[in-house]
Amino acid sequence: MDANSDLQSRWDEVIDRLEEVGIQPPNNPDPTGTIISGTPRIGIWLMPNNRSTGELEDFVQKMIPVEDPVWPMSEEYIQGIPNPDRKFRDSKILKAKLYAWLATRKNPGRMGAAIGARDLLADNELNRTFSAWLRRLFG
Repeated sequence: MDANSDLQSRWDEVIDRLEEVGIQPPNNPDPTGTIISGTPRIGIWLMPNNRSTGELEDFVQKMIPVEDPVWPMSEEYIQGIPNPDRKFRDSKILKAKLYAWLATRKNPGRMGAAIGARDLLADNELNRTFSAWLRRLFG
């Protein structure tokens, strides 16, 4: 789930929901991904990295190659839209930039396809941590 603008508040929501059904979660998210053993086994990842505010798009944006020539143009395009003409909230600017960038891909708008096409690079520290968490969670 997305941490959104307040990581601790989001974590507190998770704690409340789990405690309602009798599951005792840790007080804080594990920076490498939280796993609560038992039945059911529960895995929690707060996007983007269990440590900071943000959402899925913050995670994905870190996968865009540094030298990608289209990313700066996507940023510039979104920044250039006058505020009265923006149909999205300021908190969604990164999402708009990412989808502007994704619109230029072979399969526009699809994050998974961009990973498969190697337009998004899944080999960075954050992705390795996320993948390790998935392996620990699902075996």
